[in-house]
This record gives sequence, structure tokens and C-alpha cells, in this order.
Amino acid sequence: MRFILLLILVVMAGPKPEGWQLFEKVTFKPKYFESEEAYFEVPTFDKKLKSLENTEIALSGYYIPLDLDSAIVISSLPFSTCFFCGGAGPETVAEVQLKTRPKALLPDQIVKVKGKLKLNDSDVTHMNFILKEATLIK
Repeated sequence: MRFILLLILVVMAGPKPEGWQLFEKVTFKPKYFESEEAYFEVPTFDKKLKSLENTEIALSGYYIPLDLDSAIVISSLPFSTCFFCGGAGPETVAEVQLKTRPKALLPDQIVKVKGKLKLNDSDVTHMNFILKEATLIK
């Protein structure tokens, strides 16, 4: 009986879900932005995800070669099936604002990063999920 209780406690206290698992639970609805004269999918973040805002999280994903000033984009899916090329949803990509940009990353290179989570539901010039002050984890 003690073994079963211990096993239940170990499973319940297991690792926190990876960010992608939390992101995939976000719902999106179209909203018209006059400034862009276009509709964009706007997220509705649940309480659990909101409680993680401004806390440090880690993400592993595929590097997506987009030309951003001080940020990179990673995806839970390879480039050929990602949000930009393959029709996946916006919950599969994250903007990573690195403290120092790496010299070279290859498309679809798997990277692991950690940074402070910022949730974005209003600025269409940025992703919905942003890791600020991020670093690459080796």
C-alpha cells in the first residue's frame, strides 16, 4: 500500500508540462485589425498559462530561418510543416528574444532555450508566445 501511495505522489509531482503542451490548449479566434487591414488569429490564454507569464520556462524546438533583428523563431514542428509553411497553428511557434544571438543556426536545427514567458494577444508584429531575456541551453 505504501508503494502505491509513493508511486501516486511521484507521478503527481512529476516535471512541469513543456511549453508546447500548454500552448496547444490555447484557443484562437479571428479579429480584424484596422492598422493592418487584415484578420489575425487572436489567442485566449487560460489561467494556467497566464500564471506562468514572467516566469522562466524552457522550450525545445526547430529553428525557423526568419530574419528578425534580435530574435529567432522556433517551432514544435519542422520547417516543412510549421505555421509559416505547412498550415500548422500559431500555437506551434514561439519568438525567442535572445540575450546574445548565436553565430549560426541551421534551418530545422533543434535548439533548447529558456527565458521569461511573455504572452501576446494584441501586437500582430510579434508572436503570441515570446521568451524574453532568453539563452540557449547546450
